[in-house]
Amino acid sequence: MSKTVLIGSQWGDEGKGKIIDVLTADVDWVVRYQGGNNAGHTVKIGDEKYVLHLTPSGILREHCKCVIGNGLVVDIVGLQSELSELVERGIKLKDRLFISDRAHIVLPYHKALDGTKEGNLEEGKKIGTTKRGIGPCYMDKADRIGLRIGDILEADFLDRVRALTADKNTIIESMGGEPLDIDEVVKDISEAAEYLKPFIRDTIPMLNEAVKNDDEILFEGAQGVMLDIDFGTYPFVTSSSTGAGGAPAGSGIAPGAIDRCIGIVKAYTTRVGEGPFPTELFDEMGMHIAKVGDEFGATTGRPRRCGWFDAVVAKYSAMVGGINEWALMKLDVLDAVETIKVCVAYECDGERIDTVPASISKLGRCKPIYEEFKGWNTPTTECTSWDELPEQCRKYVEYIEEITGVKVSILSVGPKRSSTLVLDR
Repeated sequence: MSKTVLIGSQWGDEGKGKIIDVLTADVDWVVRYQGGNNAGHTVKIGDEKYVLHLTPSGILREHCKCVIGNGLVVDIVGLQSELSELVERGIKLKDRLFISDRAHIVLPYHKALDGTKEGNLEEGKKIGTTKRGIGPCYMDKADRIGLRIGDILEADFLDRVRALTADKNTIIESMGGEPLDIDEVVKDISEAAEYLKPFIRDTIPMLNEAVKNDDEILFEGAQGVMLDIDFGTYPFVTSSSTGAGGAPAGSGIAPGAIDRCIGIVKAYTTRVGEGPFPTELFDEMGMHIAKVGDEFGATTGRPRRCGWFDAVVAKYSAMVGGINEWALMKLDVLDAVETIKVCVAYECDGERIDTVPASISKLGRCKPIYEEFKGWNTPTTECTSWDELPEQCRKYVEYIEEITGVKVSILSVGPKRSSTLVLDR
């Protein structure tokens, strides 16, 4: 039985929620290991649509057990709302959902600090944060002053929330922000904490026992490799390790237990927020991809920036993430495109570059070097096998495999579960 990590290989929003939902048909556990509710996974089941921010996508499969791992920062008020909605829609949580007592808590002052700091930055220097308090919460974790989920069970928890909120109000006011109503904060946190108490566990022994029993485990990443705190387009990144290396640290299992890594990659490239994006399109083609692909953030609703497939980014992500399979998403969005381009390298200051530079300034000066492909001009949404795909479409997929050195094992030609081809070639 495999221990699989599923990660985004671009700037997030690649469609991880759908593929996780497809894969969970055959797994025992689904584990979120990093990030917070700044990520949103959209899953469509028949006519039903679910947007999950903190809850692992396996919750939509009755047989799956789900873990919110120690590597996350958890907005407990947001999680209470999310879980309440799932219960209202008939999803069972008892004995299926477990929250690590080592995960850190996102509190209202983290969000206030996040929004105030971003608002104070000059244009061109903004990070593009979702203002969900993720960065400030990870800052408190590193500064060793954060509150963890396990602290909810302590008698002095609300006293600590009150004291920390008062301290943070001083900082918020010094930055020009509005101080929080401490009594209101304590009330909201108290209600959420009480709701979540039945789900709190020491999940590390639980997951290691699952590994020992050879259970099928899927580790669900959020965002994408290019938003990784170390390997992404820093500083326009998130605050955690989004790649496969984050899974052991964010769940408490040994690194050697992981034996499979699937990278989610779109047939083109998108990103939300600020930062360099070498293949970004500013013309009608960019607008066409955005419209057909419904490219709006699941969490923020912000329009995504769209561009051609960037093989430099894909190869880099495969290298640092240990990706050995692609799940290629939204191929159908290109069905009516006459000429399709793939970025095979960059040109910067007269030099050809074949990898992603660490310097954000240098990446911003990079110009894409393209290969062009004839489009297939045929709908693919009804295709149910590799052989049913148009010839030019197959050639495009095969080229992506060739240039990245990674085989495509899953192909998505539409948003529904049924629009997913598992390839065996």
